[in-house]
Amino acid sequence: MNAVLKVDQIVKTYGTGRLAVDRIGFQVKEGICFGLLGPNGAGKSTLMKIISGIIKADQGSISLLGQPLAANRELIGKHVGYVPQDVTLYEQLTGRQNLHFFGKMYGLNGSQLKERISEVLEKVGLTDRANEPVMSYSGGMKRRINIAAALLHKPKLVVLDEPTVGIDPQSRNHIFEMIRQMKREGTTIIYSTHYMEEAEALCDELAIIDHGKIVAEGPLYEVLEQHALPAVYVEADGWNPPSELAAVSRIQAQNKGWLIEGENALQLLHDVSNDLLQSGHRVRALQLQQPSLDSVFMKLTGAALRDE
Repeated sequence: MNAVLKVDQIVKTYGTGRLAVDRIGFQVKEGICFGLLGPNGAGKSTLMKIISGIIKADQGSISLLGQPLAANRELIGKHVGYVPQDVTLYEQLTGRQNLHFFGKMYGLNGSQLKERISEVLEKVGLTDRANEPVMSYSGGMKRRINIAAALLHKPKLVVLDEPTVGIDPQSRNHIFEMIRQMKREGTTIIYSTHYMEEAEALCDELAIIDHGKIVAEGPLYEVLEQHALPAVYVEADGWNPPSELAAVSRIQAQNKGWLIEGENALQLLHDVSNDLLQSGHRVRALQLQQPSLDSVFMKLTGAALRDE
């Protein structure tokens, strides 16, 4: 499978001297959804803006469809659709008028533009609301019309930066189905999110970024196999995991119970079951859990809050 995008040793430093992106490199194959995951301030949005031509890297190179972007900047306008984290729409204009404006920016005109506006409105499920001002839209509708604007010129690469933040479940599910449909049509997607369940549901391959560096990369199943551990989930009234449990790698509170990770899931389950039987606590849940991307993310990036 051909690589649509190649990112090689990209570096970006801001004026304060803060290194936002530190020699990051990866490839994105044609027709897949590639996840960019990381805590706040990890460098995801900066990297996506560099890929989309919004800002320039200090060092490194990017090639799109086999051509270097530095010498072919017009490739971005022709083949990349960028959806920023913050919705960028003209609130006083209708959805259709917004799409007409953005379509003109992509060089579309006349019947071609009119046809594409109708197609993307259908794709994002907003045909019946297209002639209403954007200020009357819900948050999810604004996200969807913003995505529609990025699809007008039929880009080969769509860059989505946190597209489901603050939206309703219906809009979220609609965006998911749109992404799956785009993949079926051969469109390549870069998808940034801090919701690990979204990445597991949508992404074929991914890179986890922390402090501007890639700390894990590859197909989803390989990242899980390499970095995740099987676990036992326990809910029991008044029960706390005893310190003498053998071969435990990590214990963390989760929901109303405990998630206990270790190399040997069956041994963990055996030891936990024995302790529960001996202690007589009322058990509400006891089950093996598949390795999760959430546990990998926490293991590689830590649990400390990021405020930048």
